Amino acid sequence: MLDEVNSQCPVARALEVLGDRWALMILRDAFDGLRRFSEFQKNLGLAKNILASRLKLLVECGLLALQPASDGSAYKEYVLTEKGRSVFPIVVGLRQWGERFLFEAGEARSALVDRASGHAVQMLEVRAGDGRVLRAEDCQRTLVRHT
Repeated sequence: MLDEVNSQCPVARALEVLGDRWALMILRDAFDGLRRFSEFQKNLGLAKNILASRLKLLVECGLLALQPASDGSAYKEYVLTEKGRSVFPIVVGLRQWGERFLFEAGEARSALVDRASGHAVQMLEVRAGDGRVLRAEDCQRTLVRHT
């Protein structure tokens, strides 16, 4: 549970849901089209009890929804919700940071490409309302109340 100071921080709240490695890896696989428990388990090599608990959390938090299988079988499928799909830029940002800093030159790795063109996805940038690229030193935190 978050303390009073961190309860006002969107990063701290997001980490309560997304701060677990497996949660992000499950969402990564969901973006790649995986839907069934067995697909996630095979791709991640994760113990079934851990996978079940992470999938349950992602459903409870509204990032995934459990629905009948699209092929009409008795299975259930986990599908991304709008809230879940909105995590995509976070996963892309982590991927791009990892590509930049955690691989040696010539080391094999997966790549994210635009399905339509086959070209690599451009680096994410944080931009001001007027389109300027912002760096960390250009920003500050402030407390706001949304109505």
